[in-house]
Amino acid sequence: MRRNVFFLEPVPPFRLDLTVWTLRRRPDNVVDRWDGHTYRRVLPLLGGPVEISVTQVEPPEMPRLRVSVDGQPLHSGLKAAVTSALERLLGVRIDLAGFYRLAAREKQLGHLARRFQGMKPPRYATVFESAIVGVASQQVSRTVSILVLNRLTAGYGTEFHAHGTTAHAFPRPEDLARLVPAELRPLGFSRQKERAICELAQSVAGESVDLEGLAALSDEAAIEHLCSLRGVGRWTAEYVLLRGLGRTQIFPGDDVGARNNLKRWLRLERPLDYEAVHRTLERWHPYAGLIYFHMLLDRLAEAGFLQSGAPQPRTGNANHTYKSKV
Repeated sequence: MRRNVFFLEPVPPFRLDLTVWTLRRRPDNVVDRWDGHTYRRVLPLLGGPVEISVTQVEPPEMPRLRVSVDGQPLHSGLKAAVTSALERLLGVRIDLAGFYRLAAREKQLGHLARRFQGMKPPRYATVFESAIVGVASQQVSRTVSILVLNRLTAGYGTEFHAHGTTAHAFPRPEDLARLVPAELRPLGFSRQKERAICELAQSVAGESVDLEGLAALSDEAAIEHLCSLRGVGRWTAEYVLLRGLGRTQIFPGDDVGARNNLKRWLRLERPLDYEAVHRTLERWHPYAGLIYFHMLLDRLAEAGFLQSGAPQPRTGNANHTYKSKV
């Protein structure tokens, strides 16, 4: 194995820890790994898989990231591919000055923004990944969704071996396109989700569906296109827009947990429905998605996850049977 190093300078302010936690959501995520100091992920690139390791070596006000690449010798093309992936995964080129100016004028939003200043809105490595995560997360807790996604990754993601350990990339469309739905049953997916995942993988691998091309569409057109796919409803479509396409004006209004977080944060007495969520957030347009991410961090902090690095999980046995109501 070869190891190569280069540096990135994110748009300030930037905090790697907060950004990674917003991306990974739970301490047992085996795709986006974090030990309290270093972020790691396997990327299945055309020339073969590589593992990237990222640490922050300068403070949030003058941020600098040290990027190590394992698996291939570093050349200009590889550096460009890794940089592009990190710009997407960690939002290093996103300027949130407008959001911070708005937050400074309001007490509630200002407190939230100051508390988590330096978090950049992350995106999954591909729109396909965001869609699969969205389908897996429907009507289950975040803990359960991470569990079944870990099993999917361990069972079908590209392997990377280094230093006596094995890690996996999130599965590509071509990794899942050859499966029949029943093969996903032991991982904990419902029949509906099995069919949705397999059909989406086959459509993307066969190029009859272009998920990355959704970037050229308006929010409304992208949502309409996504909702035409099996197993994708309004919540999943909005989730893909936020976490896959980086549309930070989108707050997935059908997310019951996020609604409750918003209600609690604003100390509202009545529950919020979809329309009420959007009326409530209208005054902070176009930053509803950033509020979604900040409230996620608030809950992760409450759970104690942000205080220290959590131990990295094993990917486990992909053939282990998981019984649930997924």
